[in-house]
Amino acid sequence: MTPSARIQAVIDLLGEIISTPRPADTLTSAYFRARRFIGSKDRAAINNRLFRTMREYHRLGWWITRADCEVNARTLTIAALLFDREHSFSSLANAFSGEQYCPPPLSKQELKLANSVEGKDLIHPDMPMRERMECPEWAFEPLQQALDGKFETEMDAMMHPAPLDLRVNALKAGRDEVLKELKQDGFDAQKGKLSPLSIRVFNRPPISQHHLFKDGYFEIQDEGSQLVALVANAQPGEQVVDFCAGAGGKTLALGAAMNNKGRIVAMDVLGGRLMRAKERFRRAGLHNIETRELTSERDKFVKRHVGHFDLVLVDAPCTGTGTWRRDPDKRWRQLGPGLSTLVPLQKDILESAYRMVKPGGRLVYATCSLLPEENETQVENFLQAHKDFTVKPANEIINVSGAGKYLQLTPARHDTDGFFAAVLVRQKGAA
Repeated sequence: MTPSARIQAVIDLLGEIISTPRPADTLTSAYFRARRFIGSKDRAAINNRLFRTMREYHRLGWWITRADCEVNARTLTIAALLFDREHSFSSLANAFSGEQYCPPPLSKQELKLANSVEGKDLIHPDMPMRERMECPEWAFEPLQQALDGKFETEMDAMMHPAPLDLRVNALKAGRDEVLKELKQDGFDAQKGKLSPLSIRVFNRPPISQHHLFKDGYFEIQDEGSQLVALVANAQPGEQVVDFCAGAGGKTLALGAAMNNKGRIVAMDVLGGRLMRAKERFRRAGLHNIETRELTSERDKFVKRHVGHFDLVLVDAPCTGTGTWRRDPDKRWRQLGPGLSTLVPLQKDILESAYRMVKPGGRLVYATCSLLPEENETQVENFLQAHKDFTVKPANEIINVSGAGKYLQLTPARHDTDGFFAAVLVRQKGAA
């Protein structure tokens, strides 16, 4: 592809992301699957430009609005190319030539925009903090309160791309063994700092094409997510429920920790995701996992299995404020329900799922949110209503800097996605 054709591909993708209520990575994958002729180098260049533009959305939008232009896929791309010094005013006009596969020529308003931002820095002294920190309006005050004096530090950390972390499948190999082979094959990689199963790989190579991935020796999983599975502390032979299993990332980690012994029931209301997870379970060599599609959080399965399980993990649906490094589009468009809907839903899920925990068993509540309303407050309200549960401090289970009474991880402090987890133990004498 020519450089201009790459720019047009970015504009096409960005336009689809803006207009379609689906995750950006899903839309991007579908775009490239439908265009097999686009080579790996072109895909990488398009992805890099696309995601960099999405990370700068609020700041770019401030400049575009200031120039009396409409914020759309073309104006965002034009401004990004100039601010990131990939083009000058004159070279940009040449790139937007209107020739085959190239973007149509710049309009008068787009030329005005390009002229107004050329040579400027993305951050302007008059730019409000919310735009400067790439924070959506609905989350600005809640996150300021939650993060207190660390708001700017944490928001700045989330402007950068998330690292590529792997979780070694302990059923098949040790971390040192996998790391050694990856290095021999030319990958720039090192041991993770927090999880004993983690390997961090740099420069974002096509790791899913490696034979160790295809043979189930490791999975791609953020190191923070690995710690949530570790704090759940699943043991061989236990009866376990992953109540909101999704694509099965934490289910895989639980199964490996159990050494394929015992039983895991992976549940979710989205049956399609569970079907896709089955291939991951097979590849990992796990055969102690069964899947069950739920009709709702109060599915009849729960009533039939009251007091039956040693461990129930509730990785609750949440705002995902801790994942903005990985999903920058979530900063400027809402996919799914908002905070006012999610908080009561989380409560309903807890009120249903806890019933399956047997006396002496554990209920682990987790989110990838940084907001207390979804985390500490949710847990404290649950404990007020259920006196037969007590908190088991996370630092009694794992020894990492983010573990205290609860496990609390943030991008700036731990270089992971933002995660929260609480371990609640049901008293042995509970009915």
